[in-house]
Amino acid sequence: MTEQREGRTRTASKTTASRRTTARGPQEAARRAGDSLTELIGHPLEGVSAVCRTEQGWRVHVDVMEVPRIPDTTSLLATYEVEIDQDGELMQYRRVRRYRRGWADD
Repeated sequence: MTEQREGRTRTASKTTASRRTTARGPQEAARRAGDSLTELIGHPLEGVSAVCRTEQGWRVHVDVMEVPRIPDTTSLLATYEVEIDQDGELMQYRRVRRYRRGWADD
């Protein structure tokens, strides 16, 4: 019985350790930020428009589809600023811009 418990503890430790791997580069940071945001707000991911390393981790601008419309050029998209820590965990997010697909910046 003691041996079984030790085996389970080791497996759990490996799983926990793999979840805590750091977001080593901009690609990993962008993926984690996009996954975290879409899980929270429920809007589909359109893309990532910026990634910046910070002292605490990463700041990522994630574009999502907020209101799908027909024709697609009238759909409303939004850009969210997402901050994740060194481990890739979401620290905070906020919407910084809302716009129609295909519209140019001012």
